[in-house]
Amino acid sequence: MNQLILHHYPQSPFAEKARLMLGLKGLSWHSVMIPPVMPKPDLTALTGGYRRTPVLQIGADIYCDTALIAQRLEREKAIPALFPEGQEAVAAALAQFGDQTLFQHSIAINFQPHALEARFAGMPPEVIKGFLKDRQAMFSSGTASRLETDVALAQWPVLMSRLETQLERNGEYLLGEEPSIADLAWYHPLWFMAANSAVSVMLEDYPAVRAWMARIHDFGSGASVRMEAEEAIRIARDSEPEPLPEDGFVSTRGLNLGQEVTVRAVDYGSDPVAGRLVHEELDEIVIAREDERAGLVHVHFPRVGYRVDVVGAAEKD
Repeated sequence: MNQLILHHYPQSPFAEKARLMLGLKGLSWHSVMIPPVMPKPDLTALTGGYRRTPVLQIGADIYCDTALIAQRLEREKAIPALFPEGQEAVAAALAQFGDQTLFQHSIAINFQPHALEARFAGMPPEVIKGFLKDRQAMFSSGTASRLETDVALAQWPVLMSRLETQLERNGEYLLGEEPSIADLAWYHPLWFMAANSAVSVMLEDYPAVRAWMARIHDFGSGASVRMEAEEAIRIARDSEPEPLPEDGFVSTRGLNLGQEVTVRAVDYGSDPVAGRLVHEELDEIVIAREDERAGLVHVHFPRVGYRVDVVGAAEKD
């Protein structure tokens, strides 16, 4: 089995989701710390400009977005399943709701002035300003807009009451007695809330939710060993990308293999990544790119939430 290398930082909600995936599956992995804000030169050497956290590296294959990372880890170790047999669509749909709707509520609540003050207590003002400027840039393009704080505050009790009722009536996890990707996707926005003393009180009235969070926390994060970024880049340079399927090419936009394309997220963090299209299938896009430090890498993106364009075409849309 190839080395699993996770590029992340401790406070990232989506990185916590990925760490829990590794813990649930009992996998060993290498941990590469990345900056929480741009620039991220070592990560860029691997991804070509994808800025979101986390990123999974396996040799010279780079996997972007936790939705695709979950699929890749499922291939790495099938049991316990992140997408239980017969409930794949339900698990994926619930996970998407957690990653988008629940996450946006958590962000809006955590970005209130008093909540930001608590989260960044003791940090220099320039660090706080730099973080806020970076996050503003992340949302400056794409289709996502920041949820208004008063709307998030009004809707949060509704979301939590629904979750409380579900957990009281339907077993220990969202899909019953076994955990799935849905639980991890709903957990990480709440984990982000719980980590902030200014807003963690908003979880106190939901004992079933807190017990569920404790169960998920107990999955841990697997066995990790620290790795420096330069070593991860060397591994990419000294490796060859995994062989791609010889059939199954499916292009929803009539593209051809070998075309120079860009891939970008459609919601936020929409920085384009340029490369040569080497594979498309139902739920994955793969481009090849050359980097002077990392060599030839294949960068993988999920289909849902991303768009692929011939170089120069996206700017004309």
